[in-house]
Amino acid sequence: MQKQTVWRPTLPEAEFDAFIFDCDGTLADTMPLHYRAWCSALGDHAHLFPEAMFNDLGGVPTCRVVEILNEQHGLDLPVHALVSQKEALFQSFSAEILPIDAVVDVARRFHKIKPLAVASGGHRQIVMSTLHTLGIVQLFDTIVCSEDYIRGKPAPDPFLEAARRLGITPSRCLVFEDSVTGLAAAQAAGMECILVPLER
Repeated sequence: MQKQTVWRPTLPEAEFDAFIFDCDGTLADTMPLHYRAWCSALGDHAHLFPEAMFNDLGGVPTCRVVEILNEQHGLDLPVHALVSQKEALFQSFSAEILPIDAVVDVARRFHKIKPLAVASGGHRQIVMSTLHTLGIVQLFDTIVCSEDYIRGKPAPDPFLEAARRLGITPSRCLVFEDSVTGLAAAQAAGMECILVPLER
């Protein structure tokens, strides 16, 4: 029987002054839980949000996801009410949240050695709850959430705000991300990015 290999991030040879981490799918293995919450909240409309689309929208602010569904399908789903329902459902699954150990290990290793930040498309309450559940919130010098910027990923704003708060030039920051949307945001910010694979 072939031994299964475990993914570990390979840090670039170049030195970086700070590390910035996405949360869901990067530090926390929460994407299946978020998708389950979306499907429950969407009810009869869940078939309009296949998992492939959900993965493609990884990192996009939660309210924007509902807006995209409305735009694509001519719906009038109540954005804030649906998001509140989805977030409540996700929080009911909090006992199932697990860390992505390979990435969390990097944060633990460089805690107090380099400035560390989280830059997420999620709401602050959800992001903070996730980090507290994993017991890692104390590792980060700043945590940027969807309330902290106007343009979400793939715009560079979340990462630029994290770099600004850390006092580090964007090009000197290394990003850890799991989504193509997040990768595009990091590149737009002028940052190098390590992409965390869906299958680890």
